Amino acid sequence: MLHGIDLWAGRGDVVTLIGASGSGKSTFIRCLNFLEQPDAGEVIAGGEVFPATAGRSRRRADRMRIDRLRTRVGMVFQSFNLWPHRTALANVAEGPMLVLGLSRTEATDRARHYLGKVGLADRTDHYPSQLSGGQQQRVAIARALAMDPEAILFDEPTSALDPELVGEVLSVIADLASEGRTMVIVTHEMSFARDVSTQTLFLARGTIIERGPPAIMDSPTTPELQNFLSRFSR
Repeated sequence: MLHGIDLWAGRGDVVTLIGASGSGKSTFIRCLNFLEQPDAGEVIAGGEVFPATAGRSRRRADRMRIDRLRTRVGMVFQSFNLWPHRTALANVAEGPMLVLGLSRTEATDRARHYLGKVGLADRTDHYPSQLSGGQQQRVAIARALAMDPEAILFDEPTSALDPELVGEVLSVIADLASEGRTMVIVTHEMSFARDVSTQTLFLARGTIIERGPPAIMDSPTTPELQNFLSRFSR
C-alpha cells in the first residue's frame, strides 16, 4: 500500500526508483498508467489531468482518457509480455497499426527502425521463443518506442534476465537516456541508477524515504537507505 507518494518528471528526466522488494516501487509505477488503480490523487501527462476516479470509472469517456494516457506513456514490463505467436517485427508493429492508425507499411517501417535501434535488425522474423531473454526485452523496448511516447516506464526491466544478459538491456536504456528520453525506472542495479539518473527515489513501506540526485546513494541521510545500500557493498 502506498502512502502520500508523489513524483515529478520533466522532459528528459530519468527518475530511478530503488528499494527492497515489497517497498511499493512496482505498485507506484503501475499506478502512473492505471494498471494499478490508485485510491486518490492524480496523474498529469502533457498538461492533461487524469484523476484517480477515472481509472475506476465505467464511463466510456473516462476509459478513453486512460487509453489516451497509455499512448503517451509507454511501459516495459519485467516479463517482456510479447505475443508468442508473432514475430519480433509483428510484436512491434501491432500497436502503431491498431492504436495510432498507421498503415501496415508505415508501422512495419517504424518497427524495423526501432528494432534496428535496439540492435535487433537481424532478428525481425524471429519469434520470442527463438530469442534470448535479453533480446526479448529489447523487442519490448522497441515496441514501447514505436508508439512514440512522451515518457517510458520500466518496471524492473532486467529482473527476469540471466546475469550475463543484463548488460545488453541496460546499455539500450542508457542510450535512450543519453538521447533525452523521459523515463521512470524501477531497478535494483545501483551502479546503473547512479550513471543514468537525474533523480533517485528510495521507497520503503509504501512511501518515499529519501529523494534527490543520484548522489544520495553515495551519502545517504536516513538509516533506511544506509541499510539498504549496505547490501550492495558486502
